[in-house]
Amino acid sequence: MSKPEHAPLGATTATTVAEPNTVTLETPIQRAGGTPITTVTLRRPKSGELRGVSLTDLLQLQVDALTVVLPRITQPTLLKHEVAELDPADLVQLGTKVATFFLTKAQLADSPAA
Repeated sequence: MSKPEHAPLGATTATTVAEPNTVTLETPIQRAGGTPITTVTLRRPKSGELRGVSLTDLLQLQVDALTVVLPRITQPTLLKHEVAELDPADLVQLGTKVATFFLTKAQLADSPAA
């Protein structure tokens, strides 16, 4: 009988912990001829990906600002018209994730959701 393999300390698997920057959409996005997009993962934007957008507008979850930035930082890449057609609950979830990218590690550690 062989010993079960264990993950190294601190390692997690996809079945135990969801990716912290992944959002499960309330209303999946249907692309022509493709499978529905049910989850979207956001990555921390680089400064250049924030060009043309007011950071204040982004932090206030302004739709116009999110419509510019989300296509630049989502996986799968959401198209501008897809962002414009998102369910409001999904837009708020994605926008909230974007806003957390502006917090420091210390601020995140102190937040109640951390």
